[in-house]
Amino acid sequence: MSEEGLTHPAMHHLSPVWTHLSDIVVDRAEGCYLFDRNGEQYLDFTSGIGVTNTGHCHPRVVKAIQEQAARLIHGQANIVYSPAVLDLVEKLKTVVPDDLDGFFFSNSGAEAVEGAIKLARHATGRPNVIVFQGSFHGRTNQTMAMTTSKTIYRVGYQPLTAGVFVAPFPNKHRYGWDDAKTVSFCLNELEFLLLSQTAPQETAAMIIEPVLGEGGYIPLPPDFLQGVRDICDRHGILLILDEIQSGFGRTGRFFALEHYDVKPDILVMAKGLASGLPMSAISAPLDLMKNWTAGTHGGTYGGNPVAAAAASETVQVILEEGLLQNALDRGRQLMGGLEEMQGRWPFMADIRGLGLMVGLEIGEPDRGPDKDLAGRIQAKCLENKMLILTCGTFGNVIRWIPPLVVTEQQIEDSLVILEEAIEDLVET
Repeated sequence: MSEEGLTHPAMHHLSPVWTHLSDIVVDRAEGCYLFDRNGEQYLDFTSGIGVTNTGHCHPRVVKAIQEQAARLIHGQANIVYSPAVLDLVEKLKTVVPDDLDGFFFSNSGAEAVEGAIKLARHATGRPNVIVFQGSFHGRTNQTMAMTTSKTIYRVGYQPLTAGVFVAPFPNKHRYGWDDAKTVSFCLNELEFLLLSQTAPQETAAMIIEPVLGEGGYIPLPPDFLQGVRDICDRHGILLILDEIQSGFGRTGRFFALEHYDVKPDILVMAKGLASGLPMSAISAPLDLMKNWTAGTHGGTYGGNPVAAAAASETVQVILEEGLLQNALDRGRQLMGGLEEMQGRWPFMADIRGLGLMVGLEIGEPDRGPDKDLAGRIQAKCLENKMLILTCGTFGNVIRWIPPLVVTEQQIEDSLVILEEAIEDLVET
């Protein structure tokens, strides 16, 4: 992608701490496609890491942004009330569990997680937090300590914030067990952790992703989440669900928690909330939030009116344009196509997911996870004009996160590109 006219000299002045999937300079985007400055079209199955759930530049979202920008760009939350934020609260109340009637807005997922932990500590008077192996909760100092999906997110920054304890995540593919044995083992280990590392009376919260994100796109077995809820209830520990990547229709439900019939005490959301504008939120019972000492948390840009307007329209688009059902339908199509392909390519070790949050694990029983092959498949797909990402502790999981507006033909196109990429690699 380095042809003359596609790169820009300023690219070489950006901090190298950023990694880059490509050196495509995007001129515009629409729906599931990105277009470079030469008009070359790329099928984007990354959604900006699960952000553009309504597709790139959805006309209704663009219009809401434009109209709000002409009225009020910044109305600081400590100084004035923005009608756009008040409207967003009303919209979110229709899609979160009924008792989660209090809201706080920030800019990023990490900020929202930090807010959730600060709220939990004030509400319980307890210091410690339990996370689960493979988690990704952010890259700030607090959330780095809570992130265990890869060492790269923590390396060189130790020592990290204390008071974070790690319990096993029920990844049956890793353990080689069935759901029942995996769930039993992990719940027993969680109980053991409360006896051996952090006592219940000093544990404020447990935080978990209903579908593990950076850790490998692994949906929780329903019995496990219910078991975690029961343990939290027994000990007065708050349950925080991190739906930063799984929320806003990604799994075919507005929030993945709807697959589990489990209510959290605090819900964390970001990414797909505002279709690309920086906004995050936590939602919890207002009675719980009343324990949060006024002035001990905040932020200059949290609840930005333009981002709030985009978020309100995003909620409406997801509900009114059938994107939840489309996520289910296209997810079934995608998983069916991958499973059919799996019969021809045994290194497709596991296929899992909910809706349009699908993980394809690359590896073989005798050799284990194959990060190199997953990376080469990703690179070959990029050559064939499709952007996909990898994830997982071993870096061997290809994750499928297309916009929720994706069509049947676009899913079919993606499967063709994948198989052609594999065939090219096998032949060479």
